[in-house]
Order: sequence, then structure tokens, then C-alpha cells
Amino acid sequence: MSARGLAAVAALTLALPTAGAAAESVGGRAHSAGIPVVQSMVAGRGGAVLARARTVSAPATSVRVAGRTCAIAAGTPLAVLISMRRAGGPGFSLRDYGRCGGAAGNSGELYVSSLGGQAGSAQNGWEYKVNGVSGSTGAADPSGAMGDGRRLRSGARVLWFWCQASAGGCERTLEISAPAGAVSPGAPVPVQVYSQDNEGRREPAAGAIVTLGSDFASADGSGRATVLAPSAAGRYQAVASRPGLVPSFPQPIVVR
Repeated sequence: MSARGLAAVAALTLALPTAGAAAESVGGRAHSAGIPVVQSMVAGRGGAVLARARTVSAPATSVRVAGRTCAIAAGTPLAVLISMRRAGGPGFSLRDYGRCGGAAGNSGELYVSSLGGQAGSAQNGWEYKVNGVSGSTGAADPSGAMGDGRRLRSGARVLWFWCQASAGGCERTLEISAPAGAVSPGAPVPVQVYSQDNEGRREPAAGAIVTLGSDFASADGSGRATVLAPSAAGRYQAVASRPGLVPSFPQPIVVR
């Protein structure tokens, strides 16, 4: 992030148009085909969830930055964040460390400087992960999150999170998994919890708290925990959290 701070910046606080109004800050130029549908979540300082996980699309669009209309390619993490905002998610601000414009290829140096009222400072600030791996490019770079020409695909998980930088990178993010298939009311549900570093390398998340309905349990040294399914049939979500780490995406649990 420090290199970015050397460049001149132009800040934008994103304001979405009301329904039926002209798109002044965010355009509606969505691709007619090939728009990925992903799951996304926003976690702020201390792991506080600012926007719960939800399914959104990532169409091509545009933003206004320093008086310029800047094209945003479909299938980019910034396109996902814009869709989250349109769905009632937190507002955010952008800085342009390049010179974005009508071509999406010029928007690769847009940087999310503030999200949900939490502004970056020094080495700390907003980052994104795709399927547990930190992106290596700008959030609107049309070359894809890893710079390999591959943009987001449907079914991906896009996490926006506050990075408290250290020598080892950002704080680790949690991942939870549970057996597929429905479970009976009140039945024990075994889950596995991992924490992931910037590169997606996993290790058991000992001490993580797994919550399912009104029940909760602490993961052991191997990252395993067992929680009880709710007594009523329905669709629930198991979530893992631990102080100092970014909480997991929810794992759906069907009780019947």
C-alpha cells in the first residue's frame, strides 16, 4: 500500500442513484451474457461483519472519480462491491492512482480507500480475497484478481476485509466446512475450521467458535468442533469466528 501513497490521488465517495433516477455515480452498462454470480461478504476492523454474505452478480458498470466516468469490467471484485452497495451494503470511497476513463483497462489502479466509514491508514486498509486467496491486482483490473486473464466465475466467494498489516501479511481468514446433506433436528453436526493466510494456505483454527442456531462450540487443536442442529426443520447457517481473525463465510445446514 505504501507505493500507492506516493501517487497523486483523486477521491470519490460512492453515492448510488435512487430507483428510477439516472445513474449518476454508478452506470448500468451490464453485459447481456457471461455475468458471474458470486457470494460476497464485507468484514471490517476487528472482524465485525459490515455486510452479511449474500449472492450478487458482477456486471460491467461505471463509477465517477474526480469528474471522470470510469468503466468497470464485469467479473471484477470492484463490480461485486458495487453490486453489494446497490443491494443495501456499505458505502465506500475510491482513489485513482492511474487515470481511469471510458476503457475498463485504465481502471486497474482504482483503490478502495474507505468502506463502511472505515478509512485506510498507513499499511492498513481494505483488501479482497477470491476463494480464500488475496488478489494480486487492483480490484477493477480486467486482467483478473490474479493477473492471469481469468475474471471471477459464478460460484466464487469474494471477501472484502479490513487488513491489519503485519510482517506476515494480513490477519488470517476463517473457513468452515461441514458434511453435505440434511441432518435431523437436534443431531450433532461435526464441522472443520481452518484459517487461511494471504496465499490461501490453511491450518486448523484451534479455539475458533462455531455457531449454529442457538448452539455453539469451540474448535479443538485440530480445528474440529461439534454443534447441535436446531430442533426445528429449516435452513440454517454455521459460522466460525475468533478474535483477531476474519470470520468465515456461512456454511448452510439443512435440518429436516
